[in-house]
Amino acid sequence: MNDDTFPCFLVTRDGEQVTQAVTTISLADLPPGDVIIDVQYSSLNFKDALAATGHPGVVRHFPHVPGIDCAGIVAATDVGGLNVGQPVIVTGYEFGAERWGGWSGRVRVPAEWVVPLPAGLTLHEAMIYGTAGFTAAQSVAALQHHGVTPEAGEIVVTGATGGVGSVAVSLLSHLGYRVAAVSGKSQSHDRLREMGAARILGRDEVDDQSDRPVLKAAWAGAIDTVGGNILATLLRTTQQRGCVTACGLVAGAELPMTVYPFILRGVTLQGIDSAACPMQPRLEIWHKLAGPWKPNGLNRLAQEVTFAQLAESVQQMLSGQVVGRTVVVPATD
Repeated sequence: MNDDTFPCFLVTRDGEQVTQAVTTISLADLPPGDVIIDVQYSSLNFKDALAATGHPGVVRHFPHVPGIDCAGIVAATDVGGLNVGQPVIVTGYEFGAERWGGWSGRVRVPAEWVVPLPAGLTLHEAMIYGTAGFTAAQSVAALQHHGVTPEAGEIVVTGATGGVGSVAVSLLSHLGYRVAAVSGKSQSHDRLREMGAARILGRDEVDDQSDRPVLKAAWAGAIDTVGGNILATLLRTTQQRGCVTACGLVAGAELPMTVYPFILRGVTLQGIDSAACPMQPRLEIWHKLAGPWKPNGLNRLAQEVTFAQLAESVQQMLSGQVVGRTVVVPATD
């Protein structure tokens, strides 16, 4: 393979000054790995937005290429089990955080990070899902594992206009659940209904400030993307033997509550760890997303941006203006 150059979105730091630039790099610049992938699509997640602004909790070494997801074609490999020309997905692990990620025309990664694209899914659709959709699907799987069926009652989804939340609303609705979507964005209510939300709640309806250890049971389960007192409220309002999944902390890392929901109602709090998910359950989730769990109108969840548009999209995400998913195309215009 020729050591051709290709574009990337590079983040550098000089003292306290963080700079973003679309530039060109070569294979020699990429970190070591077993597989070289020609990237067709990546995506924008909240973690990527933090990485693009040099957040020390995400990026420790500069220069850095963000992008915790990518989908593309194998260009070269030194290991068996993968073939040149094969479509593949990379999400999670250290991709886009400790190591350079998918906002690049090419990436080089360890073979054990690579998931063959399952039948029934295009590379573009894989990045509409991305880590956000994978996280949403793990959350749905956790509800099912704990016996929360569509017949059990309503499921509430917080941060419903975000990446995880929007896919969760679509998946749950597709699987027959009645979904209550939590959003403070009144302009997005019609969009949430299109995604499958049966009703929409304001944030204040899931943010009880009282010190009552248990509240009136309101739903069979919840997918929480924000944490803090909202997560505590969901746990206090979940019905007997319900399940609440947790995957975010934008509303706070503390959990101000007692153990009463757990010992009086048998409520389960299930953490979702997408980056470190083992390969076998990872493959199972992707096959579900490509097959029986794939919602109709998946493309309606996403918008596309190029590298040239990423800086603006990053700021929009950090200010809470992005609805749904953002697919990144490795182009400079």
